[in-house]
Amino acid sequence: MSDSTANDVGVATDVGVATDVGPATEAAPTKRPLLTPFNIIATLILLAGVAAGLYRLAVGLGPSTNLDHVNPWGLWIGFDVMTGVALAAGGFTISSAVYLFGLKEYQPLVRPAILTGFLGYFLVVVGLLVDLGQPWRLPYTFAVQAGPTSALFEIALCVALYLTTLFVEFTPAAFEWLGWKRWRALVHSMTIALTIFGLILSTMHQSTLGAMYLIAPSRLHPLWYSTHIPVHFFVSAVIAGLSMVIFESALSHRVFADKVEITHEKLDEMTIGLAKAACVALGVYLAIKVVSVSLDNEWALLFTPYGHWYLFEILGFVVLPLIGYTIGFRERRPTIIRVSAVITVLGIVLNRLNVSIFAYNWQLPAHERYWPHPYEIIVTVALVTFGVVMFKWIANRMPILHEHPDWRGDH
Repeated sequence: MSDSTANDVGVATDVGVATDVGPATEAAPTKRPLLTPFNIIATLILLAGVAAGLYRLAVGLGPSTNLDHVNPWGLWIGFDVMTGVALAAGGFTISSAVYLFGLKEYQPLVRPAILTGFLGYFLVVVGLLVDLGQPWRLPYTFAVQAGPTSALFEIALCVALYLTTLFVEFTPAAFEWLGWKRWRALVHSMTIALTIFGLILSTMHQSTLGAMYLIAPSRLHPLWYSTHIPVHFFVSAVIAGLSMVIFESALSHRVFADKVEITHEKLDEMTIGLAKAACVALGVYLAIKVVSVSLDNEWALLFTPYGHWYLFEILGFVVLPLIGYTIGFRERRPTIIRVSAVITVLGIVLNRLNVSIFAYNWQLPAHERYWPHPYEIIVTVALVTFGVVMFKWIANRMPILHEHPDWRGDH
């Protein structure tokens, strides 16, 4: 088969990809060099992460972390769970936009967003297993000590159900890759139901992550504490999801150029459209934060050191990207929009770390404050690296960034 014929059926013909395939099959990747700089660095990070994780399980939380009764939650909750869940919100935002609100032009972004969401939630569970004092008791939440009035119970239930939902939503790509047409057709027929279920679950647990801090008004700094913090968390999760999709799509278009079928022009159009939604979400979030400070009459705290840090978060990572998104949408400048997306993602990370670490136990002297142990940092970096490696492995093999020729247009 010639290269032109292969391209007619949507098969990539780049280096390392077989082109001698039939019109109804995908090209299978040939063996590629294993000793690349990325693979070597990723392997070293993963080995260090496994070693640190095993050490934590062997000796307990005390010797392997800086957690204690005063600071029971640290980096593994603040970043691996709270930040990870927020950054994985692109799955429910994009799938809802496409399948529930009929914005079919964003269809090419659904599968990458679903895959990112699935990997993100999977790593959240792995992070929880490392953070729990007795990880083998994770099922106790449902089977032994179920507490339906507990925020932690609601989060555990929703995360478990939504992780399962994301897995099922991801399986059509795997079934197309394996050639399992009946299974693919079955799951495809459930698309609308899965999308609605995922939206409901996400709305519940994204907000409940913030609700956990309602029990700590004396520990969380007043500028970050609010009786409306569940709303803050949900709206910021929507912003995180949209911004991650913008950033991820641009990065994937560059890294997986031989797999992506949409043109730069089409990607730019979708990016501009997403910027409009991000403008609205960021504007709502900024208004909520201002109203929260007003209702609690915390204006005087803005002139304290913590107030300066709060203003840095709001002005640098909410107002600035809001302006960037607005200019990018108005002037149709995708580059400005993508820079704004990166700033927004960093802002979500900063906000979650402020709530869980920097502004938590703020009254304590410096020597009693929590700072992550090196083992905690190693495990966190390893989890992020594992997510990147898995996305790369799957995207290079399955129809994530392109359509399978047997199901072209059937999504």
